[in-house]
Amino acid sequence: MAESKTEIVTKVDQLRPGKTGLTLTVKVVDSKLVMQRGRPDGPQGRQMRMAECLVGDETGMIIFTARNDQVDKMKPGATLTLKKAKIDMFKGSMRLAVDGRSGGAIEESNPADFTVREDNNLSLIEFELVNVVEGYILDSFGLLTCDYLRRFIGRATKFL
Repeated sequence: MAESKTEIVTKVDQLRPGKTGLTLTVKVVDSKLVMQRGRPDGPQGRQMRMAECLVGDETGMIIFTARNDQVDKMKPGATLTLKKAKIDMFKGSMRLAVDGRSGGAIEESNPADFTVREDNNLSLIEFELVNVVEGYILDSFGLLTCDYLRRFIGRATKFL
């Protein structure tokens, strides 16, 4: 008996740093080649290409980093299903990627009936890694105790 696997489709606004194994259906809004090295007729017969593509759904959009053969599929207006996608961090911002070596795939889909929500670009949100070690928070300002932070947040919320 064949096992039936139902894939859960993630919406763009649900993406968070560190997420992996995602399935998304997105439309390509824009695509820009940012790197091309080597030539297909060169001594190694390989070229390396990378494009930054703006993709999204009805909940928001995000930058997708396309590599090599993936670049050819990233045509503005195309509807694609991204399987086993992951979130990479680049300079504190989220980027969506699909690693074909890990079983990920980009498949062309039927044209979607949604309009991409362009006022919610998740790649514009900057994240900062904050380390918490046994009741202390180490951030770019130095070492703070959690007790001090609780008091500070308590006072700050009174003004909100």
